[in-house]
Amino acid sequence: NTASQCGLTPQYAGLEKLYGKYKDKGFVVLGFPCNQFGSQEPGSDADIKQFCTSKFDVSFPMFSKVDVNGDEAAPLYKYLTSKDVQPKGKGSVSWNFEKFLIDREGNLINRFAPPTSPDDPELVKAIEVEIVKK
Repeated sequence: NTASQCGLTPQYAGLEKLYGKYKDKGFVVLGFPCNQFGSQEPGSDADIKQFCTSKFDVSFPMFSKVDVNGDEAAPLYKYLTSKDVQPKGKGSVSWNFEKFLIDREGNLINRFAPPTSPDDPELVKAIEVEIVKK
């Protein structure tokens, strides 16, 4: 889940770098803007897309704004937050830029807390382990 007016917003650059490095091996970053944390994603879908492409050259898929917690949470996030995977475990999304690693079969493999940078060695290693699997 992402946001354009968050202290973690610069992570867009790192996510784009990961996407560029591994996309030819089947890895995809999916961005789901969310306005549930400090109203840090107030813009329209068009505003968000413009911001992401102009400020961070984002080329990975960005989706429409969703809720990630509560009764109105997107079904994907209801699924993701119900699974107890490491290092973060199950439960509500805590803030913008929480990261979920899903394998080619749709299984949730890892969940990383928002401050985990896209170049964090544990995150990169988890991605590299998954992309070699066919």
